[in-house]
Amino acid sequence: MVNPDELKFDEKGLIPAIVVDAVSKKVLTLAYMNRESLEISLQKQLTCFWSRSRNELWLKGDTSGNYQHIVSITADCDKDALVVAVEPDGPACHTGTFSCFTNPVFSSDERTEFSYEGLMELIKGRKTEKKEGSYTTYLFEKGLDKILKKIGEESTEVIIAAKAQDKKETVYEIADLAYHVMVLMTEAGISLEDIHKELASRHVIDHKVKQEKMTS
Repeated sequence: MVNPDELKFDEKGLIPAIVVDAVSKKVLTLAYMNRESLEISLQKQLTCFWSRSRNELWLKGDTSGNYQHIVSITADCDKDALVVAVEPDGPACHTGTFSCFTNPVFSSDERTEFSYEGLMELIKGRKTEKKEGSYTTYLFEKGLDKILKKIGEESTEVIIAAKAQDKKETVYEIADLAYHVMVLMTEAGISLEDIHKELASRHVIDHKVKQEKMTS
């Protein structure tokens, strides 16, 4: 763990803080901290910045209610920049958007950016705005029983591939299973955040169990 005293603040006493969503890893905003705002952030476990325009401390959420609960703070190799992972209560941007970074400058035609969140949004779109010829739309039209049947089939395919110790095929089948599970999640109104929170709570429990075993 890096001691805060080891961090390198610039000539104005500031250090850039890149705030990211702890679940999606999306960049929410770029702000600046001084020593005092960093101390407040660590104490309250809420992001506190130094406003360069107002020349004053700024506890994110004090006026909007959109607090950012700190999960972790990581310094870069030179210890002169921070990445702050948070669980936000609301939009990060004063305009009301989830992230301040909403203005594309360049997008490659050859390389596409994948994320589970993006896939989930696509699946949701096929449910609300049905697209002719879409397999995802077809599943929603057939209903829950069809979705569950496909999950059963894909689970079996995963087992067969894993039993054969065929890594490439196992990866392929797990991807199929993950997709169909996400279709089920959409049908059932379950979000990626719901699953993230459940797994996170189990991690804490597992950690405690390990500690108990080590001390017993």
